[in-house]
Amino acid sequence: MLMGGYHIAVVGATGAAGTELLRVLERRSFPVASLRAIGSARSVGKSVQFCGDSIPAEKLDAGSFEKIDIAFFSAGGDISRNYVPIACQADAIAIDKSSAFRMDPHVPLVIPEINPGDVKLHRGILANPNCTTTVMLMALYPLHKIFRVHRVFAATYQAVSGSGTRGVEELTRQTRTWAEDEKRCSGQPVDDAKETDFEQLGSSAFAKATADRPPPVTVFPHPIAFNLLPHVDSFLESGYTKEEVKMQDETRKIMHSPALRVSATCVRVPIYRAHSVAVTAEFQRPISVEQAREVLSKAPGLELVDEPHNNRYPTPLNVAGKDNCQVGRVRLDCALENGLSFWVSGDQLLKGAALNAVQIAELL
Repeated sequence: MLMGGYHIAVVGATGAAGTELLRVLERRSFPVASLRAIGSARSVGKSVQFCGDSIPAEKLDAGSFEKIDIAFFSAGGDISRNYVPIACQADAIAIDKSSAFRMDPHVPLVIPEINPGDVKLHRGILANPNCTTTVMLMALYPLHKIFRVHRVFAATYQAVSGSGTRGVEELTRQTRTWAEDEKRCSGQPVDDAKETDFEQLGSSAFAKATADRPPPVTVFPHPIAFNLLPHVDSFLESGYTKEEVKMQDETRKIMHSPALRVSATCVRVPIYRAHSVAVTAEFQRPISVEQAREVLSKAPGLELVDEPHNNRYPTPLNVAGKDNCQVGRVRLDCALENGLSFWVSGDQLLKGAALNAVQIAELL
């Protein structure tokens, strides 16, 4: 550790992920000697809060990383591709949230609870995995260590904040629009303080009204309010999306299992925060529910919440704002030999992004 702490830069400091990263640095008492908040030209004039201080956002440029020890990047792949090399040239260690360097064979892709030793292999760049991959592996990897997984089927339920602040705003705007339309259909004044009766959302009058005047879409290709979109990131010729391929490729790299087969369907759902994944895994060794629960209950960064008869299982609301992921609905799979199915939820802005990045920095 440097005397007095590290000189830190956060690229994308005013965005959702960057703001969360600042909170995590403060909450975990990371040794910060100085902090440089960096954003786009639109961010200039804004400020961020850190340890009681208001820090003005600086415009990102080639000189942003002078005398910086660790640079966190939370501003998207294009920014990372252009500026991570510049940060490295300035002798800063870059910890990148984007997908720009994840599959580079010379860049460690790290979840500290799983492959902390890979941090030592860095050449100036360390990559944060995809948030959905991280949530899934927090439960899958502890089982893999004992029972050796060789095939995985996953369906994700991903919150709109995974698309950034604009995704959250779009869900809020569309929900308000639909509520106002329902009131018009029911004859209520739009500004009536009475709560909207959402049971009427399926009425033919409401359906016709929303078909005639669908809520505006800017972030997602279809309305996300009261809807599900089996479409996260762009589609490839294979029929899978980039997000689904990331889950396969990144899982293999993190687990050092190049032959592992992963089939994922990624779905955007109308909730604000925290991703969930329904996982079915086939293992090389026989596995029982009791054995799985014992392993999962001892896994770092994971809580076993598995009392379905008492209605206790992970939900996005239960994990939002929490460091640990939760796993439950653990059961033998009825279609696969040595198969196990389970449900895992985690805050994708924390363990899926900011917390994981800070944990990587703590290993340096």
